[in-house]
Amino acid sequence: MPNSRCVAVFILVFFTAGATTDYDSYSDFIEEDYTPQLDYKDPNWCRSPQLTNGEVACRSPQGGAHRGMLGTLCEMTCDRGYRLQGRRSIQCLANRLWSGTAYCRRIRCHVLPLIPQGRYTCTHGFFVDSRCDFTCSPGYRIEGEHSRTCQHGGSWSGVQPVCSDTDPPKIKCPPSRLKLADPGKLTAKVSWDPPAATDTADKFLNVVLVDQAPGTEFKEGLHVIRYKVYDQARNRATCKFLVRVKVKRCLELPPPLHGYLSCSSDGNNYGAACEYLCDSGYERRGTSSRVCQFNHSWSGSPAECVPMEFKFSIKTASALLDQFYEKRRLLIMSAPNISDSDYQLQNIMIQKSDCGLDLRHVTVIELLGSPPRETGRIKENLLQSEVIEGLRQAYRISRSYFSMVLLDELGVDRERFIVPVSSEELFSYIDSFVLEEEERERLEVHRDFCD
Repeated sequence: MPNSRCVAVFILVFFTAGATTDYDSYSDFIEEDYTPQLDYKDPNWCRSPQLTNGEVACRSPQGGAHRGMLGTLCEMTCDRGYRLQGRRSIQCLANRLWSGTAYCRRIRCHVLPLIPQGRYTCTHGFFVDSRCDFTCSPGYRIEGEHSRTCQHGGSWSGVQPVCSDTDPPKIKCPPSRLKLADPGKLTAKVSWDPPAATDTADKFLNVVLVDQAPGTEFKEGLHVIRYKVYDQARNRATCKFLVRVKVKRCLELPPPLHGYLSCSSDGNNYGAACEYLCDSGYERRGTSSRVCQFNHSWSGSPAECVPMEFKFSIKTASALLDQFYEKRRLLIMSAPNISDSDYQLQNIMIQKSDCGLDLRHVTVIELLGSPPRETGRIKENLLQSEVIEGLRQAYRISRSYFSMVLLDELGVDRERFIVPVSSEELFSYIDSFVLEEEERERLEVHRDFCD
């Protein structure tokens, strides 16, 4: 019985051993190759974490300063100016690796744009805490903040400044000047070079003359000449200088007794000429005119007006006319006889206008009747018959009807009248068509003399 019992046990063991051999071998293989032997006391289970430009703060299950134990949790932080890329916290795992990775990337602000007419320099490029200082080109000034700083968030502080042209240009006027008036004039032509204008910012400037232009006639006296200059930003600068025109003058000439002066220009300025003229019934004796000279004195000697002397005993019309040439105008009045109604009417009007005729330097010659009783006269002075005939032939004056012939100072026939005319009509014609401009002006001054 014992023997058979042992055999049975042997068989059981055999089968038991045979039934479990493969299973046990498989389990041993898995446990040996894939199941680590965890050791929570190993201080270097994971490699100690490192973070360039940052800090790693770890908490170990065992406490203390162990940074590589299994289960250690580490917090990752970056230095100022850097931003964390990756996991903020990592843990040491059973496979001896950390649960993630991280690194610190340097924070960079965008490149600042250049500003027109300016530049900038930065302390540390475009990285955090770098300050960029702005400067402007000569002639420009900063408007806004003078510097910007790259902030921790990657943006720049403030706003971009601008360079504005606030520096006004510079302008220098020519020196003041004195100019003598030209001879016979109250003005002088004054010229000068344009002012010099510069600007630190602009090459093209707008120079404006405010007053009278150079090369023009300036009147006597003091003139202020102003210039303005503008740059492209409308900054302005001004300058001024003086132009003085001086007129040399002589002492005023006194008019002659029984006469007057007709002067050019202003009457007594350098180069002015004064002509001696006499009243009706007087003629000039001496120089005809005098000129104001550069040394403030008058040329020549003063003239005088003496009573005009006419010779009525002459025997030709030309001799009579020569006495009046360039001195008097003639109004020749002719009628068939003294009782002619047109003559009588005209004679009355002539007598009333005698003063006005003298103001206009008009002498009346009367031719009355027919030969042999024909008479000719100037006021109470009788003319020779040869003179009467010569006047009638020279100017074709008929004896058969009333007529008047108006002659100018040169003896030229200017107008004929065949009917009586009023003094107003006669004076209007003489003033408009016979008198010179100076005579009309002088007549206007003495118009009330005959009232």
